[in-house]
Amino acid sequence: MQKTIGKRTIIRNITFDVHQGEVFGFLGPNGAGKTTTIRMIVGLIAPTAGRIYIGGHDVRTNFIEAMRNVGCIVENPELYKYMTGWQNLEHFAAMLGDVSHERIHEVVQQVKMDARIHDKVKTYSLGMRQRLGIAQALLGRPKLLILDEPTNGLDPAGIRELREFIRELAAQEGLAVFVSSHMLAEVQMMCDRVAILSGGEIVKVTSVEEIVANGVNRVEWNVEPADVASAVLEQQVGADGVKQIGTTKLVASLTQDQTAVVNRKLIEAGCNIYSVTIQNQLEELFLEITGGETIA
Repeated sequence: MQKTIGKRTIIRNITFDVHQGEVFGFLGPNGAGKTTTIRMIVGLIAPTAGRIYIGGHDVRTNFIEAMRNVGCIVENPELYKYMTGWQNLEHFAAMLGDVSHERIHEVVQQVKMDARIHDKVKTYSLGMRQRLGIAQALLGRPKLLILDEPTNGLDPAGIRELREFIRELAAQEGLAVFVSSHMLAEVQMMCDRVAILSGGEIVKVTSVEEIVANGVNRVEWNVEPADVASAVLEQQVGADGVKQIGTTKLVASLTQDQTAVVNRKLIEAGCNIYSVTIQNQLEELFLEITGGETIA
């Protein structure tokens, strides 16, 4: 699909599929076009060219049927805080028009909110509100669940819990889950495949399995003396594989085993290692193919 506004092309000929039972990550730096893409998928804006199919239905020509297959949450879900969780679900079920009380019970159990569903939403934690928002999105039995920044604002425990829940939804319910996120490490742990968007184009679609199999991390050392440390690193990756930043920082791409060997040799060479920072494999891939653009 493509989107042009005025003389500016925001999205250029992007194509991807999200499969049943998988979690698909959608990553991109600021201004890459992630939000525009989501708005086109859910029919809020029309693509300038190209087609979007959801559950076999063309969003442009068969909008109602296509949207019956979609559940969507953009960042924090919009909920009525003065109402209970159950009342919120009843309200949204009435808007859909064909959702039974049995279905409401089902989604409450799916998101494991049984114990708190009759409490007012204003008493919920952010993680609980996210779960209730997902329950709301599941009411119509969608085939595609779109989550925009689902872990935004959550603490580490909440992030882990939501990640496991999303994986469970895809595996047990057979949902296709589309996750837009800036949290690279979380995407690597949560997703089956990842699309990286840069400058309005998808520059890479790959499986997380393939990323992990490659096993290379971007490693940064804050170390002195830098010339001695650089010589040690060059023995492992060659002169072209080592980059010096400032007077004490060295950067190279290494496997986990290579990193352990280098650390040992740096100590043997009498170097002072002040810190070692290892970026995950997805982050290394992202920086490599986007030229170091900032994720957002």
